[in-house]
Amino acid sequence: MESAEAALERLCDPQAEVSAHYLIGMDGHLWQMVDEADRAWHAGAGSWCGVDDINSRSIGIELDNGGTHPFAEPQMAALERLLPGIMERWGILPEGIIGHSDMAPGRKHDPGPRFDWARLERGELAARRGYDEGPQDVTPHAFRALAHDAGFTAETDDETLLAAVRLRYRPWGKGPLVQADFIPLGHTALGT
Repeated sequence: MESAEAALERLCDPQAEVSAHYLIGMDGHLWQMVDEADRAWHAGAGSWCGVDDINSRSIGIELDNGGTHPFAEPQMAALERLLPGIMERWGILPEGIIGHSDMAPGRKHDPGPRFDWARLERGELAARRGYDEGPQDVTPHAFRALAHDAGFTAETDDETLLAAVRLRYRPWGKGPLVQADFIPLGHTALGT
């Protein structure tokens, strides 16, 4: 959408068959469109940690940003004020805060490469699910297994999976799979 107002109009249009619980404008303005206890239609088909039907198991927050520029400070601050209450009310751990691109690799690309996941992690409002289990080979098979363990369980090809993990943890990463792609998942490819 070209603006928060256009997004709001679309998210409230029954013909669009898309909605979210919240929308945060670039200026930090917060709109609640769907009660948290009700289902919103923001995620669509996908999977996270082996769970499908993300719409029935999540609170959808849309951010007014096309993904090509950094997220505005007022917008990030509003998100940081909103998340703790949602997490407390619904028992959501930081590991459960995900982007659409995490649960629907290739189909969804938001919040995009300019979203400051590290900022949310520093504030304990998001976290990585990876763990260290020792040496790994730099192979697509090993990477897929580690990404799956970290929550990336949507069915997709190797290239799309790598792009989704990079979008979340290494948006500057380019080219074929390399050892550095394993590190955000909590692993070193050639040993611990």
